[in-house]
Amino acid sequence: MRRHIPFERLHNFRDLGGYRTADGGTVRWETLYRSDSLAKLATSGPEDLDRFRALGVTTVIDLRYPWEIAAKGRLPESEPAAWHNLSIEHRPYDQAEIDPELDPWRYLADRFAEVAEDGAEELRTALEVVAAADGPLVFHCASGKDRTGLLAAVVLALLGVPDEEILADFALTELATERLIADWKASHPGRELRWPGYGRAPAEIMRLFLADLRDRYGSVYGYVTGHVGLDPAVVEALRSRLVEAG
Repeated sequence: MRRHIPFERLHNFRDLGGYRTADGGTVRWETLYRSDSLAKLATSGPEDLDRFRALGVTTVIDLRYPWEIAAKGRLPESEPAAWHNLSIEHRPYDQAEIDPELDPWRYLADRFAEVAEDGAEELRTALEVVAAADGPLVFHCASGKDRTGLLAAVVLALLGVPDEEILADFALTELATERLIADWKASHPGRELRWPGYGRAPAEIMRLFLADLRDRYGSVYGYVTGHVGLDPAVVEALRSRLVEAG
């Protein structure tokens, strides 16, 4: 099985299957994917769209702001997949303009904490959609890094995947950093990329975020069943749908 699914225009499309869980299970392959913006499929060659169709995706969760979708587009409406826009981030910021003097990983972990607090309703719905989907599902934001990384981490933690695997999955975006930077520069001619950490996703960001979340809520499970308000039955449905017994 492949962790990375190659596309011409998508730089960060990955299968979340194959991770071992604490109880000896394995996250199912070809069931749950994470990606950068699927809007790119509308402007890429036919090979990309054919490759996406071959995955049999039935459900898409788009984590971007509505204004991002208005500006950049969405999954082509010709595709039959059910499409949900769940904007989990409520306080926009421009990563290209982050002060280079700040501790970048602490800064981003703090932004993740804001998303976890502000986006409870959207995160609850996203988890419910993942649990109820009747086929392969992909969730994405713009770069498939921060908002996508947060949701991936929460799902994997609920499935019982150990932290070292969650952190390693988050850090795989580092393989796409150069292409993400190139995309930004192509979209912003004449603008300076001030922050040297743009497009980066070191494991330290996720380590800080998970530690902060557990300090406040005791566990990821406590966070989603408490602050997020997710029914514990949905967590069981997630595990049933996404984990194969060992």
